[in-house]
Amino acid sequence: MRNGKCSSGFSLIEALIAILLVGMAVASLLAANSAFTKANGAGTDLSTAEFLAEQIRELTALLPVIDPETEVAVFGPESGETLLDYDDLDDFDGSSFSPPISADRSPLVDYGAFSQQITVQNVDASNFEQVVVDHGSFFVRVTVRVYLNSKEISSASWLRARY
Repeated sequence: MRNGKCSSGFSLIEALIAILLVGMAVASLLAANSAFTKANGAGTDLSTAEFLAEQIRELTALLPVIDPETEVAVFGPESGETLLDYDDLDDFDGSSFSPPISADRSPLVDYGAFSQQITVQNVDASNFEQVVVDHGSFFVRVTVRVYLNSKEISSASWLRARY
């Protein structure tokens, strides 16, 4: 009470503190929303990369490891072969596809910023981490690396036996 009158309402300092607290809360929510959006984008890119690696796995799953006609004469694509002619797993060694390809060998133009890089290596029968010379083992390791704008996003590897 001042001069016999009751003072009601907020003082200027109380109002400024309330505005400051509300402003800080809004700024925190905006920062959190930005972080969640970035995490969601990274998750989407990773899911797409895993999908593209799986396309190569499905494409090569039923192919023989080495060419059934030339046997062990050539590791990698035979002379003059293109993607449509690849008839065995080792043909894909060193291949890179941009835009990436699907399991039916068609380009996935909607994923033009992505690329697939494939490596097929013979590995030692008793140590799958040890790479051996071409045709030096009955086991191969297939590695697919998926890139987004030249930055590696994901890689997947699996083993296959020649027979």
